Amino acid sequence: MALFALTAPLTLALEGPALIGSIAGAAAVALVIGFTIARVLGASALSAAKAKAGETVVRAEQEARIAAEKIRVDAEKQLLERKAAIEKEIESERDESREAERRLQKREDAFDRKEESFTQKELAVTRQAESLKAREQNMQARETELDRIIKEQKDKLFQLTGLTPDQARAELLVKVEEDSRHEVSKVVRKITETAETEAREKAREITLMAVQRYATEHTSDATVRTVAIPSDDMKGRIIGREGRNIRAIEKATGADIIVDDTPGVIVVSCFDKIRQATAVESLERLIADGRMHPTRIEEVVEKVKSEINEKVIKFGRDGVLEANLRGIHPKVSEAMGKLAYRTSYGQNVLRHSIEVAYLCQIIADQLGLDGTIARRCGFLHDIGKAMDHEMEGGHPKIGMDFARQYGEKEPVLNAIGGHHADIPSTSFYTPIVMAADAVSSARPGARRESMEKYVQRLNELQDIAMGFRGVNEAHAIQAGREVRVMVDANRVNDDEAFLIAHKIAKRVSEEMTFPGEIKVTVLRETRAIEVAR
Repeated sequence: MALFALTAPLTLALEGPALIGSIAGAAAVALVIGFTIARVLGASALSAAKAKAGETVVRAEQEARIAAEKIRVDAEKQLLERKAAIEKEIESERDESREAERRLQKREDAFDRKEESFTQKELAVTRQAESLKAREQNMQARETELDRIIKEQKDKLFQLTGLTPDQARAELLVKVEEDSRHEVSKVVRKITETAETEAREKAREITLMAVQRYATEHTSDATVRTVAIPSDDMKGRIIGREGRNIRAIEKATGADIIVDDTPGVIVVSCFDKIRQATAVESLERLIADGRMHPTRIEEVVEKVKSEINEKVIKFGRDGVLEANLRGIHPKVSEAMGKLAYRTSYGQNVLRHSIEVAYLCQIIADQLGLDGTIARRCGFLHDIGKAMDHEMEGGHPKIGMDFARQYGEKEPVLNAIGGHHADIPSTSFYTPIVMAADAVSSARPGARRESMEKYVQRLNELQDIAMGFRGVNEAHAIQAGREVRVMVDANRVNDDEAFLIAHKIAKRVSEEMTFPGEIKVTVLRETRAIEVAR
């Protein structure tokens, strides 16, 4: 740029070829001058760089020497520390070695003392063994002498008595047995009499206390069997044209409707008391409503069934709450609710079950047993009566199978199945339920059946059994739930005995009305008697 400034006036003055030549010359001069300046400047920069590099090298060498010295010092320090740690470890190991040596020495001393003690004991045992051996030899000699003396005495005794050893042994055993039997009999008799007296008094006390503590009112119930009608014309409307109304009622309810000449009433008959109650309620509503045709009958019956089912569930829940029980399955509760419509000789079965539950608890508490389990057993003992008209068998077995299906435990199942002695008792709660059931049933006013009617039913059962050939005796037992028949073994063989049992059961089923089932047992005994002369 400086060169251009110097040559600018000259360029403006010249023109043409001379101007071009001048520019070329100036450019050459400028190039030479620039190269010279650049070389000078490059040499100067190189010198400065060399000087700076030298300073950097010197500084780096100094820093390297300082770092090397520091590393050397640190290494020596670490070496000293490591040496001290090693010396400390060595000293610790030496202390442990000395301690181990001390313990070993102590153990060796103890072993030496034990060895000495064992040696002394061994000597004592050896002396004792020698003493025992001498005593054993002495005892053997004495036993030999004793056996000889006993044998001589036995021989003399046998010579005096004239008995063989077996005969003497037998007579001795007989004598001991007689004496023992006499003494045992006296003790057993005394204990038995005392136990019976105390048990009788205690049982009477517990029973009276249970009855006093649970003294509820009694009313004899009976499911309604008759329906009042305003006039005899209503009988015709109930029967309907060609009997279609009464057939519709019987089909819908499952009960028998009896329309006879009795004025002012019609009779409803059914073994299922819930169906009977449904039929009675439906008839009362139909009579009050006045409309009597099959469609209306079906509507009323369905509505009454729904209402009675709700009542059954409510009765069951209320009964469970009153008995203060927990964990009762809803199906079991519903079955117990059905017992509100079931009566046994005028006694409401649900009220009877609740009463038995609390009587069982009182008796169990007095005996030191679990009152809760006893109350559960008493409450559920008659649950089979809710379905015995639908299934074959007695209500104890039906109820036990039903309760097992819904998770009841073994004491409860045994109480349900064995409260009429149908199965053996496996717990203390079953006899308690039997006693409470008898107390509840036998209380004044609890049941309505007269003694004459009860005896008449038992006599009918016995008369049916006595009407067969070869029967000598017949006895109704277990409140008429079983009849025992004794036949003449000379006139009836085993096959005929089975046939007689079948025929008696068939006649009882056809001619008698009874709840549950009646067991027929035919006994045939053969006695072979001969007199030795």
